[in-house]
Amino acid sequence: MASEPVFRYKQCLIIRNDVKMSCGKRCAQAAHASVGAYNNADKALQKAWLSEGQKKVVLKANDERTLYELKVIAERTGISSSLIQDAGMTEIPPGTITALGLGPAKSEDLDKITGTLTLL
Repeated sequence: MASEPVFRYKQCLIIRNDVKMSCGKRCAQAAHASVGAYNNADKALQKAWLSEGQKKVVLKANDERTLYELKVIAERTGISSSLIQDAGMTEIPPGTITALGLGPAKSEDLDKITGTLTLL
């Protein structure tokens, strides 16, 4: 029997839980956050994360303020981030902050920042 893979790197995608969005809209916002944070990451981290299989964890935050606080903490520790502001073309008003992408980064570093959040 094969052992479970060990992921040293991951991305955390955090979605606001206080904004009413369909499942598809939430998925799109998570995708935007993932691509944005990846593009802002160090090239060596990008390569390491890609080589392991691109682990992602999707979490929920209770409000906009939480996303901003997590972003500041991540940036202070050198972790790439991407705060997503919706264009307002479908379900929600323009300018609504919907999601935050963090990483790729070392899993233990992201756990220190997002460890209190629950899965979406």
